[in-house]
Amino acid sequence: MGVRKIDVSACIGCGTCVEYCPMDVLKMDGQSQKAFIKYLGDCQDCFLCERVCPNSAIRCIPVYEKRIPLPW
Repeated sequence: MGVRKIDVSACIGCGTCVEYCPMDVLKMDGQSQKAFIKYLGDCQDCFLCERVCPNSAIRCIPVYEKRIPLPW
């Protein structure tokens, strides 16, 4: 289901992942100034947050659909 983990020890609090997330899944914590997952259910598995993170602090896991073949 997309974004799974943010390593807070590796996160530098730059906010790049929050800016690039098209679904507004990630937010910045006001107290620690680190990114956190706010709306996991809205994640669309685009992997932008993982790709743009300068410290590789974000881990995404792809979702594989289980399709049922239907008769013609």
